Amino acid sequence: MSTPRRAVIVIDAQNEYFQGPLAVHHPPRDASLATIVRVMDHARDADLPVLTVQHELPEGSPVFARGSEGWQLHPEVARRVDDAQKHVTKSLGSVFTADGVTAWLRDQQIDTITLVGYMTNNCVLATAAAAEPLGLSVEVLSDATGAIHLANDAGAVSAQQVHETLMVLLQSNWAAVADADAWAAALEGRQTLPRGDLGSSAVQGAAARP
Repeated sequence: MSTPRRAVIVIDAQNEYFQGPLAVHHPPRDASLATIVRVMDHARDADLPVLTVQHELPEGSPVFARGSEGWQLHPEVARRVDDAQKHVTKSLGSVFTADGVTAWLRDQQIDTITLVGYMTNNCVLATAAAAEPLGLSVEVLSDATGAIHLANDAGAVSAQQVHETLMVLLQSNWAAVADADAWAAALEGRQTLPRGDLGSSAVQGAAARP
């Protein structure tokens, strides 16, 4: 198997996810932020391309308003933006909706994207799904993203339920899910991360809950 040509994509590591209703609850946001920063530093040291992404809505929007405090990248990420090869803004979930992202990945001859950032239940999920028709392999680092509590007319779930369920879902079809330490070991060994599939996940799921 050939060595993956990886790029790290840091999705929306912004202040909005550390305050107010969008504050990440699981994994703990300070812990996930520290892991995001560690992955960025590791990528820099390994000469991996890094793309930073910033969600942006018009001035006056209740969240992610251009120029607002919540719109700003978290300071720990902001001070590393100069180490990144590219920075983009977007207004939708998938990072592929930002101008130039797909072309940049092709120019870099990237075949595998490593996703970190926020949120598990929105932009990380949307990006992983959108990568499929582009022929890109996806890695999601489970300790370098996070989810929020959700409640609506369909019910209510905790951030931990959301995050853990989506990690299993992603591993079953759209991504290889691992923690940052396993990713770093795979990177050092020039290896791919193990990825599941829907069929085997279904078989194991049926066996676990007869």
